[in-house]
Amino acid sequence: MDKRHKKYGRVLLKISGEVLAGSRGYGIDPDEVTGIAHSIKDLVSHDIDVAVVIGGGNIIRGAQESAKGMERAVADYMGMLSTLINGMALQDKIEKIGLDSRLVSAFEIREICEPYIRRKCLSHFEKKRVVILAGGTGNPFFSTDTAAALRAAELGAEILLKATKVDGIYDKDPVNNADSVKFETLTYMEYLQGRFRVMDQTAVTLCQENSLPIVVFSVKDKSNILKAALGQSVGTLVG
Repeated sequence: MDKRHKKYGRVLLKISGEVLAGSRGYGIDPDEVTGIAHSIKDLVSHDIDVAVVIGGGNIIRGAQESAKGMERAVADYMGMLSTLINGMALQDKIEKIGLDSRLVSAFEIREICEPYIRRKCLSHFEKKRVVILAGGTGNPFFSTDTAAALRAAELGAEILLKATKVDGIYDKDPVNNADSVKFETLTYMEYLQGRFRVMDQTAVTLCQENSLPIVVFSVKDKSNILKAALGQSVGTLVG
């Protein structure tokens, strides 16, 4: 049974780099970022604390560069730096529409962001600031999905909202299979045993250990972000 709450008081919103690229497929689409910023403002207007973890796949993917021959650690650090670029773009749009925010990084670059300190992030929530978390976990070999699960657990988020280009989790690739079936709900174990590729298994295992539900949904309709935070039935619920 799909048991969703009426409303979550604190959410971790995971946005993939691909989403920020929009129809371009690469780089940053300003209209896409502006739309996400307005959706975040809707969350804040509903008195929901918002932390955002951003991917960097619209600029560089560490795993892909590693497959081409680059040392994996180097490629992953480059990917983490790309999340900072995306975080700066989102912060710019957020603040232009009247929200207060802080860009926080897992590694220190004092000129553009704060270092990640858990208690300081919690203080930002008290001041109704949006916390943008860049730099992944600060370590190579971990995805930004794992960073999202880690930060959600650390910061007391009640749910992890994974905004993607696909409207949920399917039994097979919906792009290439017209007969694919979307799941409304999955348990953690069903997800892990099914070896779905929407989120990596480390991230889902971490969510399982902390009883942190995950909603995977399409961000093509920006209103889905608020709907998911309000507990409405969008996408696929894992938990």
